[in-house]
Amino acid sequence: MEISRDGMKVEASNGEEGKRVGAKRNGERLVRKQGCSRRTRRRVHAASTAIQRLFVACKSVFKGPGTVPEPADVEMLQLLLDKMRPEDVGLSTDILFFKSKSSSNGTPRITYATIHKCDNFSMCIFFLPPTAVIPLHNHPEMTVFSKLLLGSMHIKSYDWIDPDKSSISASSAKMRPAKLVVDSDFTAPCNTSILYPTTGGNIHTFTAITPCAVLDVLGPPYSKEDNRDITYYRDHPYTKYLDDATDQSGEEKHDLGWLEEIDISKDLEMDGVKYLGPPVIDG
Repeated sequence: MEISRDGMKVEASNGEEGKRVGAKRNGERLVRKQGCSRRTRRRVHAASTAIQRLFVACKSVFKGPGTVPEPADVEMLQLLLDKMRPEDVGLSTDILFFKSKSSSNGTPRITYATIHKCDNFSMCIFFLPPTAVIPLHNHPEMTVFSKLLLGSMHIKSYDWIDPDKSSISASSAKMRPAKLVVDSDFTAPCNTSILYPTTGGNIHTFTAITPCAVLDVLGPPYSKEDNRDITYYRDHPYTKYLDDATDQSGEEKHDLGWLEEIDISKDLEMDGVKYLGPPVIDG
């Protein structure tokens, strides 16, 4: 190899050329190693985040449609969610959504961000402006964990009464008796709410008192193809269709209600936004 220097040609020896080539290759290997190190650091950082730990736990706990997590697994997920903070999903009270005190005209729009969704479970955050309402809705064949991350909201929930144990006949095929489970205000930070396919308040409604953010984990998620579509309801006083003080099961009237299936209006549709918090890595 010849190199021009001050008009003179100097022929590099094979040894010098080998050193240069070797140094170049070593440099390339060093760059590649540094790149791998950065990727490794990112994966290590992701594995250490609260949302990644929750994701890994969900993969282990939720076995698919037709299954309910074991009590020990429910407790594990509950403990993880109880420790979740707004920062763990990239939220802060400083963001514009939580600073805004003005309400828009009409029905307040609810937004949501999907963190992850697969056949066995989904992880999603719902953002509710003040006075926004997610109407009464069910969770067919699902186990659901709800963690209020920010704000205050009112939660009301019901479970169905077994029709075979009730002497009451509804005035409509879309009207069914249900037992009140929860009817209270909640303010973050608070414990995680858990509902099951037939207990724990499977039919619930959220009403925002202040701007709110709720992290929901559903297993399995909604699916029209698998007959797990969402249904909305309107509740009515139990006395509206009953004159007796109690039904034959001995339930008091103030703990019972009638749930009427309703069609959701366009005003109740939700807007999807991109999740911008710490990522979850599958694999």
